[in-house]
Amino acid sequence: MAVDKSDARVKRMFAEIAARYDRMNHVLSLGTDYYWRWRTVRKVPPQGSEPILDLCTGTGDLALAYARATTNGTPVVGADFCHPMLVIGRKKADGQDRVTFVEADAQSLPFADNLFQIVSVAFGLRNVADTDRGLREMLRVCRPGGRVVVLEFSLPRWQPFRFCYGFYFRHVLPRIGQWLARNRQDAYQYLPDSVGEFPAGEALAERMRAAGASDVRYYPLTLGVATLYVGTK
Repeated sequence: MAVDKSDARVKRMFAEIAARYDRMNHVLSLGTDYYWRWRTVRKVPPQGSEPILDLCTGTGDLALAYARATTNGTPVVGADFCHPMLVIGRKKADGQDRVTFVEADAQSLPFADNLFQIVSVAFGLRNVADTDRGLREMLRVCRPGGRVVVLEFSLPRWQPFRFCYGFYFRHVLPRIGQWLARNRQDAYQYLPDSVGEFPAGEALAERMRAAGASDVRYYPLTLGVATLYVGTK
């Protein structure tokens, strides 16, 4: 049975875990999520003063990482359709005037064409009900020559690590996550289910090309636990 990624279910699920979301990410990834965002910003750094957009921003960690990487007042926008997540993001951004949080659906963005130098999404594209529509929107609002960045979970290919990680990811992580998060939407069972169903590697790179990206490359991180995809408009 396909994972239920309807807008209403995803929004409700993340609203329920918003207060614990950051802590859960750090605990369940053993802090590796910090490295993954740092690597993303290093691989695709800001260039010039044109704005940056981070989609499915959640509580804004990648948007804030991009803001810290700029020195010339480059505006950064974090967009998400889950209001409770944005409330936390705004609190975390207190004092960083150039970071703006906008409540918006990744499938229908309220931004003009060809606006942003970087359009990123971290661990959120697989939650978008229509992946291809989300990618097309990312390319639409990205300026020509700008870059589209997708950071997403993936499954390692190297054995025996793949087997060990797969057991943890499918059987241990959901139980720990659900016990700590205590939400009605089974958010931490949804995590491995959605990752297992989502295209990875060349399959996602091809979806990005179909949406209009060129020179798409992807880089496995932490033995393939996550993958960074980069394309150019």
